[in-house]
Amino acid sequence: MAIRIYVDQGHNPGPINAGAEANGLEEQAVNFQVGMILAGFLAGDDRFEVQVSRSTPETVLGTNASSSLAARVNAANAWPANYFISIHCNANPNPRINGAEVYVYKLEGEAYQLAGNVLDRIVQIVGIRNNGVRQNSALYVLRRTSMPAILVELGYLTNPSDFEMLLNNQPAFGYAIYRGILDYFGLAPLD
Repeated sequence: MAIRIYVDQGHNPGPINAGAEANGLEEQAVNFQVGMILAGFLAGDDRFEVQVSRSTPETVLGTNASSSLAARVNAANAWPANYFISIHCNANPNPRINGAEVYVYKLEGEAYQLAGNVLDRIVQIVGIRNNGVRQNSALYVLRRTSMPAILVELGYLTNPSDFEMLLNNQPAFGYAIYRGILDYFGLAPLD
């Protein structure tokens, strides 16, 4: 039976739960593209089934931040997904802050192991700094999902080096998350 992965491209276009923006690049746009790239790898691998939260760049979920988050979680829970992966970008007033990190509800269990595999592959394939797997039990998508869930912060839009990677290496980010998922399950890439 195929493993069901729900890919949540964090945030929306427009004013409802819009996410960060820096240097003319919107977080939601990066999240959407990386999520679709990841979904493409998963869809092409018969060991997986995949659903995405936003099927088009114009898709807006919810009428405010709370209902936007609830829509993503409710869809994953209703499917039901086996794993939930939410894709995001970071921002910081200090442009020197950089790197990727992955958030989990608690620092143990399936989500923690998956997060470590995904982060290791992002660092290896993309070449971005490793900020570690971090606990954040307050994040809605981590505490309200009924399956192991991770929230991937790909990098910082506000850091010049990360910005270049987020702008130009979106396929590498998507592939890295896919490879991290394969590592977690002990699966080899398809030929």
